[in-house]
Amino acid sequence: MGHLNLPASKRNPRQWKLLDLVTATFFGLVFLFFLLVFTPLGDSLAASGRQTLLRSTSDPRQRHRLVALIEAGQNAQPIEACPADEVDHMPCEDPRRNSQLSREMNFYRERHCPPVEDTHLCLIPPPDGYKISVQWPQSLHKIWHANMPHDKIADRKGHQGWMKKEGEHFIFPGGGTMFPEGAVQYIEKLGQYIPIKGGVLRTALDMGCGVASWGGYLLNEGILTLSFAPRDSHKSQIQFALERGVPAFVAMLGTRRLPYPAFSFDLVHCSRCLIPFTAYNASYFIEVNRLLRPGGYLVISGPPVQWAKQDKEWADLQAVARALCYELIAVDGNTVIWKKPAGDLCLPNQNEYGLELCDESDDPNDAWYFKLKKCVSRTSAVKGDCTIGTIPKWPDRLTKAPSRAVHMKNGLDLFDADTRRWVRRVAYYKNSLNVKLGTPAIRNVMDMNAFFGSFAAALMPDPVWVMNVVPARKPSTLGVIYDRGLIGVYHDWCEPFSTYPRSYDLIHVAGIESLLKLPGSSKNRCNLVDLMVEMDRILRPEGTVIIRDSPEVIDKVARVALAVRWLVTIHEKEPESSGREKILVATKTFWKLR
Repeated sequence: MGHLNLPASKRNPRQWKLLDLVTATFFGLVFLFFLLVFTPLGDSLAASGRQTLLRSTSDPRQRHRLVALIEAGQNAQPIEACPADEVDHMPCEDPRRNSQLSREMNFYRERHCPPVEDTHLCLIPPPDGYKISVQWPQSLHKIWHANMPHDKIADRKGHQGWMKKEGEHFIFPGGGTMFPEGAVQYIEKLGQYIPIKGGVLRTALDMGCGVASWGGYLLNEGILTLSFAPRDSHKSQIQFALERGVPAFVAMLGTRRLPYPAFSFDLVHCSRCLIPFTAYNASYFIEVNRLLRPGGYLVISGPPVQWAKQDKEWADLQAVARALCYELIAVDGNTVIWKKPAGDLCLPNQNEYGLELCDESDDPNDAWYFKLKKCVSRTSAVKGDCTIGTIPKWPDRLTKAPSRAVHMKNGLDLFDADTRRWVRRVAYYKNSLNVKLGTPAIRNVMDMNAFFGSFAAALMPDPVWVMNVVPARKPSTLGVIYDRGLIGVYHDWCEPFSTYPRSYDLIHVAGIESLLKLPGSSKNRCNLVDLMVEMDRILRPEGTVIIRDSPEVIDKVARVALAVRWLVTIHEKEPESSGREKILVATKTFWKLR
């Protein structure tokens, strides 16, 4: 049987339709490839995808991929802003998390940091209406209300002279609960009993400080006070102190030692701080004793000192002081002043409170997440003499090598070289890099990797104070810093710092990569992105960052800086310095939520 001769267009219709589909798909993919690679649409879609990653960092794998993109400089847009209700967010003092924890010994009010994978990678915005902070010294007396619009303290404590609202400002008359007439008169009263003037006393600790007026006015006497209080119902008291330009830190005396070295404060002060010093077998008094320098002074004003209906508590407090052989200097109304003895031998074998010395294995400088002890730290456990009367007076103690430094290997040479090095470097920052050190624009300064505190010492002529941070995994040099008459804390930079957002005008770090690594290891414990996001959190808008490190690290830092919205310049190191360092200077831009 013959076959029909059909036109070509009529033969195998199924085959031709499939071929057309394959061909069209191929050319479509080629067209899409060129569109994505060679047109702005591709950049836009890629950026959109990265922003989707930014908003989905609750997935640890997504978060990890985002961090890698930022470190590689492959993000076209900055890290997103956190929600408006997080303008005062402190990751490790978050009441939403910590309220679920035990109330025993105020454990829930101590530091409790969330796992990194549970944190949202975003930049803390300023509050609505935020203004560049009032400059020092005017800031001691007034700040912008819009920068922390929390009226609770003014409403509750205004009659005691803490603070009050006047127009666009909060005004600070300088009063406190135990000194409503003002800190100046109160300090004059204390000066009748202890050597406030003359440089004998330099470092002070103010416990439960309120808005830190006591510490603020002691600056006039050459005494540098570190004020601390927890994040509590008095909204943002530490934030107010920092906005005023007064050294302050968020902390709670609860179950752990405070993050300061042993025998470092010349003067410890409590004005109605309500710390139960004799509770838990006098654990809190013992911790104060660890911090107080031999020959130093302890001042407690308010309950239970000669306070109505607190006779037993007052008797117990005196009993603990006697057991520790403290010398009673004065009881003036509701204020008691004691002087700590100079040595260990005064602690009797038998005392009315059952206190005993710690054994020889105790290191009283261990203070990072270290549980309180119920034994008394030995002064002899610290190498070097740190007793008031044997250390130089202020300001001579700033430049003379402390005995704690001398007892370190090559300590004297290290100290002298470090001091000279930072005098030279700070001069270079001011004269060649045009950093605004020495001007009213910079008051609150942090050194993230302080070593001996020589950067801070070189700034002493300037109207600044410096929070010297000694990384918890590095050699414990913080005692040397306090012996010099400076202040600081221990901290691990793989965790957020215990302060409010927008605390510092300038943040300085030499060797930023070393903060991420295990000592003696090349392996990172945490990442640069999270560290720089934390730096951004605690830095004020238009604040300055100075970072010194190798060229390779500085290049990486510069890439991350773009993601956190900093303006960056990179400079060569000062001519006199050896090594391969470069210096990055960045400014935090003043951006706002839309």
